[in-house]
Amino acid sequence: MRFREYQIAALQTDQRRGTDISDMAVHLLGMLGEAGSVATEYKKLLRDGAAHTTWKARIREELGDVLWYVSALTSKLDLDLEDVARANLEKTMDRWLRTSSEPLDDGYPEHERLPRVGRFEFVPSVNMVGRPTVRVRHDGRWAGDPLTDSSQVDDGYRFHDVFHLAYATVLGWSPVTRKLLDRKRRSNPRIDEAEDGGRAIVIEEGISAMVFAYAANHNYLDEVTRLDFPLLDAIKNLTAPLEVGIRTAAEWEQAILLGFAAWRQLRDRNGGTVTLAASVPSLTVTPPKSS
Repeated sequence: MRFREYQIAALQTDQRRGTDISDMAVHLLGMLGEAGSVATEYKKLLRDGAAHTTWKARIREELGDVLWYVSALTSKLDLDLEDVARANLEKTMDRWLRTSSEPLDDGYPEHERLPRVGRFEFVPSVNMVGRPTVRVRHDGRWAGDPLTDSSQVDDGYRFHDVFHLAYATVLGWSPVTRKLLDRKRRSNPRIDEAEDGGRAIVIEEGISAMVFAYAANHNYLDEVTRLDFPLLDAIKNLTAPLEVGIRTAAEWEQAILLGFAAWRQLRDRNGGTVTLAASVPSLTVTPPKSS
């Protein structure tokens, strides 16, 4: 049976087809009650084990009641149950599946592509006012200016360029890395402006700061394997107009966790060398030569 057929049939058995507040409340409370009945049947299974011989039939019945209320509410809200199911599947696939998409800049000259491999030295120092700084060196050339934590506290944010390397490695996207390495796609002025320009750079830096604030409340993601959906959903909304919008929430999660794994090592060792390998994808950190 298709969802649309079920929705039509279920509507014929609805005893309160109105759409006022009381009708909606009855169905909402009914759905909550039936969801509780599902939990109750499972509790009985845990309690009685094999003695609960009818558990599968009971669970099937209770799940069916939940489905009926979902269908009824969908009808009251003038929605299509098939559309609801399809949208949910798209959302869950985006959250949990990683794709094997081609790099976003394969069709450009090599000097305009993000690096597929490379070594990046994170060199610590102290500035004129005694603040710790970090500067990145790639292929013997400095990439960008020395960074401080730009904060009242020493939280290691000065190493955050490794997050941009993680985005480049996993997502094939990082306007910040393009700017630092002078790899903007100038051969296509439209792409150079819309995808590699100031707005995209601000969005990427904003994502890095937002994720860092989240990580600060989660032990900087040490031993964390899953990120909260609202965080990933906010990132997807920010990047929807950009080429990286095709990347899934699961890929963003992978990039963020990879970046923080490298960041924690750089912070704890006060620097080091990061080896990038996009084909894996991986960021491998080796200690500073002086250690």
